[in-house]
Amino acid sequence: MHLSHPRIFTSVLLIITLTLLLSCEKNAPADEPVATTKTISAVDISSFPEIEQSQPVFYTHENQAADFLQILKNSGINTIRLRLWIKPQNGHSGFAEVKAFSERLKALHFRIWLSVHYSDTWADPGHQKIPAIWEGIGFEALNDSVQNYTQSIVEQIKPDYIQIGNEINPGFLHPFGNRHTNPQQFITLMHNAIQVVRKHSPQTQIMIHYTGISGAEKFFEELETLDYDIIGLSYYPIWHGNDLSDLEFVLKNLGEASGKELVIAETAYPFTLGWDDYTNNIVGLEEHLILPQYPASPQGQRAFIKAIRKLIVEQTANGLGFCYWGAELIAWKGEQATDASPWENQALFDFNNRELPVLEEFKIADTK
Repeated sequence: MHLSHPRIFTSVLLIITLTLLLSCEKNAPADEPVATTKTISAVDISSFPEIEQSQPVFYTHENQAADFLQILKNSGINTIRLRLWIKPQNGHSGFAEVKAFSERLKALHFRIWLSVHYSDTWADPGHQKIPAIWEGIGFEALNDSVQNYTQSIVEQIKPDYIQIGNEINPGFLHPFGNRHTNPQQFITLMHNAIQVVRKHSPQTQIMIHYTGISGAEKFFEELETLDYDIIGLSYYPIWHGNDLSDLEFVLKNLGEASGKELVIAETAYPFTLGWDDYTNNIVGLEEHLILPQYPASPQGQRAFIKAIRKLIVEQTANGLGFCYWGAELIAWKGEQATDASPWENQALFDFNNRELPVLEEFKIADTK
């Protein structure tokens, strides 16, 4: 064979290259991380470090006791979302716990997605309270503090994804960062936090998180000058409507208008309307459901998440994936507890801590 011909030479090189690659793959160590995909298959298990202290036993669908995190891994979940509070009262979801848990998760080859609340407690549309340590300071000092704190996060925890704020429909760090009363300060705080991430952790993807679909297009239009990567939306039927076509419409419009990639940052659905402790559940009535398509049953829960997965991954041009919120929120304090889980009927494990069929829907093929 005469190798001087360009096409023949190129073909031989290609064959040699492929042979070498296959040989390397066969000889790779058994503990080598599996190649990651771009698609996000995530769960939020922020309370697991606290729940784990009660030593619950989790089971596979075959009733075999198994490690909680390994069950998630085996289900195809590749990303774990964790909330981060500044100085929580009991230490849970604080910097030290989140950093330690992130290191443990990374050792299992999960990607880390941080939901940074910039607060000591829950930040959401009704609560964007400034942390106690920053109370009484002026805007410039607050701006510096936000930048320093954000730098510490990305340098020490090194997340794959970071939310600048959590469900920031009205802004964050009120009153300074109130979107409605101090819109320029809100943009300034966001811009400077984003620039810190770009400078100190350029590989970290930046997300802006809005809850619901009503008003989402206007919100992200106002933020068009910001340099971020991903739009995150929360979608719960109880709060955001029981018509998935409305969600599809908003996702399509946001993708076209912004050019950004999109994720469903939070969603969940009940496998029953029953309860396993005496803590009032958030979803407990049929009016909270999408009926008749998705009843409150193990198969109804699975069908809902299957629909969400297909909508964001297959039907949304810029869709990256989704995150299930409260996957771990079993009734961990026992059936008499009145201060435990308002979410145990929406967890990914039943009242016997056995994995539910819905976990089959997290095996997402990379289509991006």
